[in-house]
Amino acid sequence: MFSLTTGAVLFSVFVGLFFLVLWLYYDRRDHRMFEGERRKAAFHCIRCDCLYSAKAGAETCPCPRCGHVNAKLKF
Repeated sequence: MFSLTTGAVLFSVFVGLFFLVLWLYYDRRDHRMFEGERRKAAFHCIRCDCLYSAKAGAETCPCPRCGHVNAKLKF
């Protein structure tokens, strides 16, 4: 049916495609995780001196430690 050379070439192609699919999957997964972490806003509590972060787009956020509402840090 198949010669040894044809079988070796097909096997190599399938292994190469398998690793290409794995690489693309993990690359996209890591990119989504990085973008989720990057799109956060930083806050500093003026009452208890705590640094914390929240989802992007929030202009004010309560402190997780004392509950005081603080404005977003501006860099």
